[in-house]
Amino acid sequence: MGFRFSQDYIKRFVQRKDLKLAVYGLGRVGLPLAVAWLRAGYEVIGADVDEDKVEIIHRGLSPIGDEPGIEESIKRCVSEGRFKATTNLIDASEKSEVKFITVPTTQRARRFDDYALKAALEAIGKGLKEGDAVAIECSVPPTTTVRFAQPILEEESGLKAEKEFALAFSPERIFEGRALEDIEIRYPKIVGGVGPYSTELFAELYQRIARKGVIKMRSATEAEISKLFEGVYRDVNIALANELAKLCKAMNIDFAEISEASNSQPFCHLHKPGVGVGGACIPYYPYFLLDKAEECGVQLPIVRLARNANEEMPKYTVETSKKALEAIGKNLKDVKVSILGLAFRAEVSDSRNSPTYNIIYALKEYQPEIIVHDPFIKEDELLHELRVKLVDCLETACENASLLIIATGHGVYKKIDLEELVKTLNLPAAIVDGCNVIDSNRVPKGIYLTSLWGKTINKL
Repeated sequence: MGFRFSQDYIKRFVQRKDLKLAVYGLGRVGLPLAVAWLRAGYEVIGADVDEDKVEIIHRGLSPIGDEPGIEESIKRCVSEGRFKATTNLIDASEKSEVKFITVPTTQRARRFDDYALKAALEAIGKGLKEGDAVAIECSVPPTTTVRFAQPILEEESGLKAEKEFALAFSPERIFEGRALEDIEIRYPKIVGGVGPYSTELFAELYQRIARKGVIKMRSATEAEISKLFEGVYRDVNIALANELAKLCKAMNIDFAEISEASNSQPFCHLHKPGVGVGGACIPYYPYFLLDKAEECGVQLPIVRLARNANEEMPKYTVETSKKALEAIGKNLKDVKVSILGLAFRAEVSDSRNSPTYNIIYALKEYQPEIIVHDPFIKEDELLHELRVKLVDCLETACENASLLIIATGHGVYKKIDLEELVKTLNLPAAIVDGCNVIDSNRVPKGIYLTSLWGKTINKL
């Protein structure tokens, strides 16, 4: 008859002292997840195609510099022999009983790019053994686990999901800069398997790292969609905030003050407007749902309109900048533009899908001199290709600039001494504040401040 899953097997499996785990993809999701398992006492193999990343981990260091608690755990567990990294994806599968997939999932032409996920699944399948367990944590379109992952794993291994190996989807739920805290403390884990045994096995496992417990879904597909709904909720509400902020701007009133008052009512949760929505999550999730909706013959007009609205914000930022320069008698074609912030979110070094890139693309039409400042990012390949200089010195970035665009709400920008700053600018100068970091009550003479959050202050 051969191997078959049972409740008794699951109980013995999760209690094994020699259980070895493999995490595929050692990025901003996978590395904190690996560390969470290490801190729970497990032996972990980190699998990644990036040789440089693997080498950094071998030295007991972290390739991610802005995640608290990661590097010290890596250093200790590498020295203890409980954490090893490899580029041999098949070997990692052969030597482990549980495999977590956290590889990047992106888009090409607004369609799901399954290249990295497929490569991981094929390697895992080649090393898969009876009784093993596989969980997908990277965000994917609905039904990916059952329609895409399961057939690949079964074909490569010759085993059957739910009968001879466990397969589940469990979405990552992290906020960059506090990923380990989110995994261990902040949120319950969501898990849905391709069958009840798969769900139960991973629910029991995740209990060992998630202090808030586990939410068991009826299927992998429902677990997949729960993650997408989280992101789409934010995308739609950010789009709403952007629209309301545009109205505030037209009326020269302060969106921040109004939203604070409105949000004092517990049924209201206005989000923050800005120059766009970046990162490796929110910009993709609406398209995952829109593709599935089209397949099902369902219309999602609000989801589509919200995504369109947020994708237009970089262009709107440049149009606002153009008008601000005209207000001080200058032309966008003839000035130096300093963009403050490359990271897609404050206080992180991640620039994936940053709205700053699209601001630059829109600015290129006018051919101004462009320079970018970010205190967390030292090098950027795309900026290099665009021939845009990236600096980490704020004074250098602002020197002789006629236009500042604040694209990321880094704390350093909130502390800018405007009286000192004007000494470096080419006055009169315009500031377009996309993050509400400039105190409008402290704008010095020679500055035209316009905020995407509403108010315009003219101190010419």
